[in-house]
Amino acid sequence: KRAFHFLSLINTHTHTVDLSHTHTYSIPLSHIPHTHSLSLSHTHSHSLYLTHTDRHILSLSHTNTHYLFLTHTHTHTHSFSLAHTHTDSLSHKYTHTLSLTHTHTHTHTHSFSELIDLISVLVSLSKMAEAGDLLDQDQSSCPICLDLLKDPVTIPCGHSYCMGCIKGCWDQNDHTGVYSCPQCREAFTPRPVLRRNIMLAEVVEKLKKTRLQAAPPAHCYAGPGDVACDFCTGRKHKAVKSCLVCVASYCETHLQPHYESPAFKKHKLTPATGHLQEKICSHHDKPLEVYCHTDQQCICYQCLMDEHRGHDTVSAAAGRTEKQKQLGPTQRKSQQRIQEREKKLQDLRQAADSLTRSAQAAVEDSERIFTELIRSFERRRSEVKELIRDQEKAEVSRAERLIEQLEQEIAELRRRDAELEQLSHTEDHIHFLQSYQSVCAPSGPGDLPRITVNPHVSFEAVRKHVSELKERLEDVCKGELVKISQTVEKVHILEPRTREDFLQYSCQLTLDPNTAHRVLRLSEGNREER
Repeated sequence: KRAFHFLSLINTHTHTVDLSHTHTYSIPLSHIPHTHSLSLSHTHSHSLYLTHTDRHILSLSHTNTHYLFLTHTHTHTHSFSLAHTHTDSLSHKYTHTLSLTHTHTHTHTHSFSELIDLISVLVSLSKMAEAGDLLDQDQSSCPICLDLLKDPVTIPCGHSYCMGCIKGCWDQNDHTGVYSCPQCREAFTPRPVLRRNIMLAEVVEKLKKTRLQAAPPAHCYAGPGDVACDFCTGRKHKAVKSCLVCVASYCETHLQPHYESPAFKKHKLTPATGHLQEKICSHHDKPLEVYCHTDQQCICYQCLMDEHRGHDTVSAAAGRTEKQKQLGPTQRKSQQRIQEREKKLQDLRQAADSLTRSAQAAVEDSERIFTELIRSFERRRSEVKELIRDQEKAEVSRAERLIEQLEQEIAELRRRDAELEQLSHTEDHIHFLQSYQSVCAPSGPGDLPRITVNPHVSFEAVRKHVSELKERLEDVCKGELVKISQTVEKVHILEPRTREDFLQYSCQLTLDPNTAHRVLRLSEGNREER
């Protein structure tokens, strides 16, 4: 029995991709009294068709079509109006108006190379404006208030200012009738009419938003030591300005009403500070702007009119200038004291380093000497121990010899005692009489040897001498330790001895002309007398 299997596979993949995108740039340019409009259309069309069956690519087509068209329209408009009024016999008034408008439009199509160059410039300008790179910090700042432009205006010379700043500057020149640019000093007569530069205002506004969005969180949020915004909820942002009228600090976002709203125009902004209450009068809740010499304190204008009336007062800036002059001598004295103490500190540090090195050398020498002394005592201890062991060995050897001799004598006596016992029980009279003489004859000295071994006599003297040596050593160590302690207490800081040691403490001396005798003349920067 056979089985047959047939397998047929047909796999077809068809991919169709149609890609098209159109970029249109429209840039309005306003220039009085003409109007220009510039329109640019750029179309990209891509079509891609791919058929894939099994392992073979059947067809592949790719179409890339570019359409480019640029139209530049320049329009001139001229208007003329004529009005005529007359009254008839019935006292009816009639007015006839004649208006004439002439418009001339010129359209120009640029060449392809011109279009490519113009496209590059326009796209670059657009990207720079969107990224906030078109104006840097100097170009977007008012030269008068040094802050970002508020209601920017451009005067005829081309420089831009805040409307309020340049207006206030020119108001001071009304009596002369000549108005000049604070930067280039170009004069204008009559006074130019100020109009808000809308395009510059939009760019500055985008720059503000871009900087706020681009600011990293670490720079936005208030950290330790920073002044926090009083109006932020949750995690507070870092304050950039403080208002003396509101008695509050603001971040960049919450500060905008002070720049934009006329209600805050007279508010006084200062760099962000965490001590606002110290700049506000506690009696009248007004900024402290006057310094009273009589009472030696800062006051507000209300205080000047009330309890400080008739006192010697100056503005805070003038008082600061006076105190700044007095601060110079005080600061110089303080710096002199600092230098003196730094010199003393350097001397003490050098003395401490010298003392440390000397102490380390003394410790190393003491360790070496005590190590040698300990080794010497170890050798003496070994010698005494060896003497005691030798004496012990000699005495024990002598005692062992005596023990052996006594044991031999005891054995001999026991043998003779056994013979006598045996002889006393014999019944043979003849054998008894014959053996009696030999058995009863003494074999050696009858008395015990006078042998004595005293274990305390030989080593008692040794212990006594060792104890005496210990006591004498302790007495010597105590006495020497007292001497060493007294010597350490009298250690003096090493003074410079060589010229090089003295030169490291050298300094330039300046003579005081106020204390010099009237017949003396100082020269060389008050360092020499002639």
